[in-house]
Amino acid sequence: MPDVIVIGAGISGAATALELAAEGVEVLLLDRYGPAAMASGWTLAGVRQSGRHPAELPLARAVVAQWATLADRLDGPTHYIRQGNLRLARTAEEVAVIRRLVAEQSAAGLDLRFLPDAASVCAVAPAVAETVLAGSFCPTDGHADPVATVESFVRAAERLGAVLRFGEAAEAIEVADGRVIGVRTASGVIPAGRVVLAAGLFGNALLAPLGLSVPIEVPMVTALRSEPAPPQLAPVIGVANADCAGRQEADGRWRVTSGRETWPGALAEEDGRPVMRPSAASIAETVIRFGAVVPAFRAARIERVWAGLIDLTPDGLPVLDAPDAVRGLVIGMGFSGHGFCLGPVTGRILADLAQGRTPALPIVPFRLDRFAGWNAPRAVPTLHG
Repeated sequence: MPDVIVIGAGISGAATALELAAEGVEVLLLDRYGPAAMASGWTLAGVRQSGRHPAELPLARAVVAQWATLADRLDGPTHYIRQGNLRLARTAEEVAVIRRLVAEQSAAGLDLRFLPDAASVCAVAPAVAETVLAGSFCPTDGHADPVATVESFVRAAERLGAVLRFGEAAEAIEVADGRVIGVRTASGVIPAGRVVLAAGLFGNALLAPLGLSVPIEVPMVTALRSEPAPPQLAPVIGVANADCAGRQEADGRWRVTSGRETWPGALAEEDGRPVMRPSAASIAETVIRFGAVVPAFRAARIERVWAGLIDLTPDGLPVLDAPDAVRGLVIGMGFSGHGFCLGPVTGRILADLAQGRTPALPIVPFRLDRFAGWNAPRAVPTLHG
């Protein structure tokens, strides 16, 4: 009988399992597919502070301090590279967006620099087209390999005693007298007094019978990965209106994503993993948009194409909470397309909540009850990944 069941083996769930196992807690990590099968594997995998909502910035700044030594802690690869995040302006309207971003985040203490013209942008990243008008650059941002990182978290947790059950879906969180008593799967009920729900898009199906819900909409993002190419781009590239983003991985492969698109609602499985296929029009548009700001990408030979889903909350912020309505339940959901970077601190926060402790980092803005009577406009697009 585990002390805690963690549902979901993305980066948040895997990091939570590791934190709990490191404390000697008997923890079971449960996932219907396996590590990084959905959002954590689909992501651009930026490790950034820039462009964050003010509520997320303390978490992002804390976690970026950990990424440089994370592979040593996990005794496994992350392929983390810290060579900055460059966000570009292509129109006068986007220049105003970038100026405002730099002013706000600089005032919050982030080292974010305004690059006022194409020459200053190209000095940071010569591969960028000279047609851009301006940009912002955060030198302490970077990127990592999402699948390798999550696998490293999972194996580190396993070495510390975490039990892994993959290929088995949670069907219900069992509750008696307002308290968690276990998780039901097709194999039966697994008794446990605490559950951390980090199941992404599948989370609300488990919350609904408990009278709870995280409000999310589910847009789609097209992603392209090329064959290895010569190194031409060091930072992660984004744009002011978030309609494309990209980077080169440690092995030289380009990893490029579109902006948010409408998801037609089809989720298939292939070799025991979820798959979605973007349209030809979306693939072409992604190539054109990113190729316009980084012309070298146009010569890339595309190796793989996929689509990913974003669990987008109304304010673009996650839910990190232990709701009073169900004792023993902890929720980590709604990361809105930019939760990968936060994974190491998210795991610490969710583990603290599961242990009945107050996390060291501020999480009041991430409580579930902030959506009670919500009537504010939805969050504007932000850089995902």
